[in-house]
Amino acid sequence: MGSTIPASPSYSSSKAFFEGGHHLEKLEFALAVAETQGDQIRSKSLRAQIEDLGGNIEEPGT
Repeated sequence: MGSTIPASPSYSSSKAFFEGGHHLEKLEFALAVAETQGDQIRSKSLRAQIEDLGGNIEEPGT
């Protein structure tokens, strides 16, 4: 039977950061669609989820 090597802490934290960033991007895209469609209830919900994730810490256009 093969043994598994545990992931290093830096790998685990960077992977979690990447996955969180991907989730944030998906929420932001959904928000853009909801706003385009004029869905205020969905937009408010998505904004709250984005805020819970820490919002977008990147500058626009980066």
